[in-house]
Amino acid sequence: MKKLFDKFSSKVTNAAGSPSAFLSAFLIIVIWSITGPLFGFSDTWQLVINTGTTIITFLMVFVIQQSQNKDTKALHLKLNELIACNHQASNRLIDIEDLTADEIEALKKYYIKLAKLAATEKNIHSSHSLDEAKANHLAKKNVNK
Repeated sequence: MKKLFDKFSSKVTNAAGSPSAFLSAFLIIVIWSITGPLFGFSDTWQLVINTGTTIITFLMVFVIQQSQNKDTKALHLKLNELIACNHQASNRLIDIEDLTADEIEALKKYYIKLAKLAATEKNIHSSHSLDEAKANHLAKKNVNK
């Protein structure tokens, strides 16, 4: 059931974000607006669009949330992999999303201090240089051979 809903939500989310979905929704609104005078702008005429949009919005919340949860988990795993494979990165950052707000705030203070220290450097090349970029590229290239 979960796998089926996952596939369904991915397809619906992709379809809902397409230009054709927007055009379809726009055409529905135009048609609804045009039919207003035919129905005398009645309460029933208004109820049709209100009910339709409410139902679609209610269902889309769950579908979009499922897709967003999956994307967020995948992104966290990719970041965890990058942290784990870099010997200079702190493994404390792996699964940081599971820490408490206070623990995250403590780590944030560390990185704020690090950013302030880097900002005091007058020359950006002291922390990022073209030579460093070339050396990093060559090191990765040699590892992959």
